[in-house]
Amino acid sequence: MTNTNTKKRIFISACEPSADVHCARLIESLNELAAKTPGWEEGVEWVGVGGDKMKQAGCELMENTAQRAAMLHHAFGQVGFYYGLLKRIGSYFETNKVDLVIVCDSPAFNFHVARLAKRTGTKVLFYVAPQLWAWAAWRIWKLRMWCDKLACILPFEEEWFSSRGVNAVFVGNPLLDELDDLLWEKRREYADYDPWQARMALFPGSRTAEIQKLWPAMQRIAMNLQVNWPRITFVVGAPNQERLQMLMDKELRGFNCKYTISGVAQTAASVDMALVASGSATLEVAAAGCPMIIMYQSSRILWHLVGRWLVRTRFLSLVNILAGREVVPEFMPYFRSLKPIQKTCNSLLSSKLRLMKVSSELVDVVKPLAQGYASEKVAALVVEMLS
Repeated sequence: MTNTNTKKRIFISACEPSADVHCARLIESLNELAAKTPGWEEGVEWVGVGGDKMKQAGCELMENTAQRAAMLHHAFGQVGFYYGLLKRIGSYFETNKVDLVIVCDSPAFNFHVARLAKRTGTKVLFYVAPQLWAWAAWRIWKLRMWCDKLACILPFEEEWFSSRGVNAVFVGNPLLDELDDLLWEKRREYADYDPWQARMALFPGSRTAEIQKLWPAMQRIAMNLQVNWPRITFVVGAPNQERLQMLMDKELRGFNCKYTISGVAQTAASVDMALVASGSATLEVAAAGCPMIIMYQSSRILWHLVGRWLVRTRFLSLVNILAGREVVPEFMPYFRSLKPIQKTCNSLLSSKLRLMKVSSELVDVVKPLAQGYASEKVAALVVEMLS
C-alpha cells in the first residue's frame, strides 16, 4: 500500500495542446485537494511530458511534447524522437519511485507509457479514453492490461468500456468546464441576421500539420465566399501567440480577416457560423450554439488503403457521433475539390431557418457533456486510487 504520509510523486503524460490544458487543470485541482486531504499534507511532486500549461501549473517537464503534436501520417517523421523519449521514461520509472502514472489522450504514445509503468508495478490512470469505439476496438486488451482506472469524457464511453472489462467512469468533459454558463443559452434566433453582412469564424486547428493542410484551404473557401457575399467578414481563432503568428505568416494574398487568441467558444459565440478543423474544438463551437462545417485533410493513399477500413463509426466528427446523425456537414477527409465545402457554406449562409435549427440541435448535443468540474472529479479519483 502507498505510504499516505509522504509526498506523492505523480508522472503525467500529455502530447497534444488540448491534453496539456486538461492536465494543467488536473494538476491545479489535485494540488488544491491535497492541501485539504489528511495524509497528503506533504503535497504532490509532478514530473512528466507535456506543454507550457503543465509547466506553469508546477510540473517538471522531461520534454515539451505539446509543441511536437502531430496526427496520423504526419507523426511518422517523429518516430525516432518518441522512441528515444520512451526509453528515457522507462529509465525514469526504473530508477525513481512513482506513486501513480496519469496518461491523457494520445494512445499511440501513451499506451507505451502505461506499459512501462505497469512493468514497474505502478498504477495507471487514463484520462480521456482512447476512441477504440471508433476504430481498432481490438486494442481493448491493452487497456485491460495497462489501465487501473479510465476517466471518460464522453457519456456513452463508460458503458462501452465497462462492458468490455475496463474500470471506467464518466467524469464530464473538461473542455466545457470553463465555459460561461450563458453559453448554454446560445440557441440562436438570428432575429437581425443579414447574410450579406454575415460573420464567419475559421478554426484551422492547433497542430502544425493541421495549419499546413487546412489553413490555405480555408482561406480559399473564404475568398470564394466573398464573391457571393462581398461584405462577409472573417475572424480566425488561434490557441496561442505562436500559432497565431504561424497563421499570419501563411496568409494568402487577397485574404482579409481579424485574428484572435480568445477561447474557441467565446469566438464562436460572436459569429454566425464557423468552418472548423475536426477535433475537440468542435465541441466548444457546439456549446456556443454556432452552426459549423467540419473538415479534415489526410493522405488519400493511406485513407483508401487503411483508414476507411479501420473506422467503425458512421460519422467521424465528435458532434455527429454524439448525436448519432449528421447535425452538421462533415468533410472528413476531402481530397479533390473545395467546391462541395464552399457550396455547403453558401447554403447555410443563405438559410436563416437552417442556421436556427442547427444552433438549437448543437446545444442539445453537448449539454450532457457539461457535468462540470471534470478536473476536480479526476483529482478525487487520484486520491481514491492512492488511499
